[in-house]
Amino acid sequence: MTVRQPRYSKEEFAQRGDALYNSQIRSQVEEGNTGKIVSIDIETGAFEVADDIVNASEHLLAKYPDAQTWFIRIGHRSVYHFGARSVRETL
Repeated sequence: MTVRQPRYSKEEFAQRGDALYNSQIRSQVEEGNTGKIVSIDIETGAFEVADDIVNASEHLLAKYPDAQTWFIRIGHRSVYHFGARSVRETL
């Protein structure tokens, strides 16, 4: 198995991933998919939606093996959270 190396800083990963999601992807995936995971290739803008991070990643990497992957949980500020309180966004 080939180990992919990040080509961007953590800050640029986040900026690119969030920008792509907000400008191009959100409107396509948001309705009816709250809580699902979006896996985004921050270089091509390609994305996959799945119930969990593993399946979203596997589906994207099957099409784009060298993807620089950013993950977002639809309708939430973060993929994971700690504690009993929900971090759901107010839209």
